Amino acid sequence: MAYRIVSTKTEFVTPWFELISKRVAGEAAPYYALRMADYVSVIAFTSQDELILVRQYRPAIERPTLELPSGHVENGETPVESARRELAEECGFDVPQLELLGALLSDTGRHENRLWCYYSPQATPLETNRLVESSLERVLVPRSVVPQLLISGEFDHALHVAALMLAMARHGPKVLALG
Repeated sequence: MAYRIVSTKTEFVTPWFELISKRVAGEAAPYYALRMADYVSVIAFTSQDELILVRQYRPAIERPTLELPSGHVENGETPVESARRELAEECGFDVPQLELLGALLSDTGRHENRLWCYYSPQATPLETNRLVESSLERVLVPRSVVPQLLISGEFDHALHVAALMLAMARHGPKVLALG
């Protein structure tokens, strides 16, 4: 059977997301999806072979998390421009170039947006090295420690783990000091 959306309707709007109802041909009840801005995540290493991470409090899960530098793709920005901006704002670093690893669907059962994943093996501190987002703590982790953070669950953002997997698929196990 070929599925086809016959109508969509915006049910609820917030600054962060829209709740969209979608009617599928032949189905009585609507299906609901969240429409949100695309976002980016950056896997970047310093010249000292440290992965650049951020620690921040997340009200949704009521605890601090350890994550890749990330954020929304703002109106008028390309994903790569957003990635550079987020790395600068959240961590005080710049990169000579960013490699697009891929664009992942964040949750195919509920979300319409994508996560754009970027990689750079050579991030350099900005001259001012002043973080724009004061609610974040920059955390530099030796590459060799990253697998332990994954195993312990300290680094547990599923989409960021997926971004690391994309980096490993493109660059081999050395990305996580496994090879």
